[in-house]
Amino acid sequence: MNLPQQPEATTRAIAEESLREHRHYRGKMQTVPKCPIRDRRDFAIWYTPGVAAPCKAIQAQPEEVYELTNRGNTVAVVSDGTRVLGLGNIGPEAGLPVMEGKALLFKYLGGVDAVALCVRTRSAEELIAVVRALEPSFGGINLEDISQPKCFRILEMLRKSMEIPVWHDDQQGSATVALAALTGALAVVDKRLGSVRIALVGMGAANFPTYRLLVRAGADPGRIVACDSRGTLHEGRADIDERQQELAEKWLVCRQSNAARVTGGIAEALAGADVCIAFSRPGPGTIRPEWVGAMAKDAIVFACANPVPEIWPAEALAAGARIVATGRSDFPNQVNNSLVFPGVFRGALDVRARTISDDMALAAAGALAAAAEERGLREDRIVPAMDDLEVVARVATATGAQAQAERLARRPMPREKLFQVALETIRAARRTAETLAREGLLGPPLQQD
Repeated sequence: MNLPQQPEATTRAIAEESLREHRHYRGKMQTVPKCPIRDRRDFAIWYTPGVAAPCKAIQAQPEEVYELTNRGNTVAVVSDGTRVLGLGNIGPEAGLPVMEGKALLFKYLGGVDAVALCVRTRSAEELIAVVRALEPSFGGINLEDISQPKCFRILEMLRKSMEIPVWHDDQQGSATVALAALTGALAVVDKRLGSVRIALVGMGAANFPTYRLLVRAGADPGRIVACDSRGTLHEGRADIDERQQELAEKWLVCRQSNAARVTGGIAEALAGADVCIAFSRPGPGTIRPEWVGAMAKDAIVFACANPVPEIWPAEALAAGARIVATGRSDFPNQVNNSLVFPGVFRGALDVRARTISDDMALAAAGALAAAAEERGLREDRIVPAMDDLEVVARVATATGAQAQAERLARRPMPREKLFQVALETIRAARRTAETLAREGLLGPPLQQD
């Protein structure tokens, strides 16, 4: 596995370059027209007086909003900045670069127009009210970087009360990509999901839905040992028992998992485990090499914390792991939500799905895993590349088809057409970005030292 020799130095270098680039371009997203401006008369067509005609048409038939505006291809990326990308509660302004980055990935990878919205709310109820109020302008909502446990309640309430897809990428996206990557990794080491022992390190926004999706896909909950900052989860955890309503997700895991009632911390959870899936505190040092060394033969380690994984890949491999993945693009096996959300939303938007169900996420994970297998699995390649256009279109197709199977789609479409629509939309978005860069329309390039 080709790994950076000095990961700390690489991380610092990327951070310095990122700051220079962001300052030079003043962010990553802008708005450009999608209609032609041929002469002054076009302003009368696109704005007053001509714009009154589509307004009246939508008033008479609300579903026309999807045909006469860009609502059907627009997603709001909403965050309150309370749990940003391994950085913690840094506030809405400081979280804006991440949300702009998300919007960039939405557009380039999935052809989805996304708007970064960082909001200053004080409670889950306020955030829910804000998102509900946005519904008329957007075809979908991507929640991002919201602290737990309130993120669970927010997603649950919004999914119940809105008629457009609401997706929390830290929850559903993380779970979907983790399942897809694990499918590929298990194929490489010739193990089966239903019989492996899995340790989940960290039980926040990412690993609870990962637990739920793993079980739905066939993992044995009794062979899963989850671990939070206070230790392993089991029915003897009085601190969770006393707060069952507030910590409902953790209490469910306490009751369903860890049949052997393993106690202790991360070291005990990893002992003898075939798989470690960590969405936890950024490292290095959160997971120690000797703990990886105590795992089963051909161990699989997903160290997904950002910006620094719980253990450096080289350390995990030296300790005995056979397959290591992180959330970073500068290491092999990037287990990152960017493999999932562009295609999932592309498919959901194209069929005008009312929601994104767990079975839609399972279908997306299956499509991603199948694409990885076709491209050739090995220890350092368990998932496809995030910019593989055809893979994104396949994830979109699987998502849209599953929405139709569950009667969640308002615009049915055959699989073949779903794939072609996704492919053409993504190609157009990439050509637009490449043309703007090639023609010098993004401003002067940054002169490197």
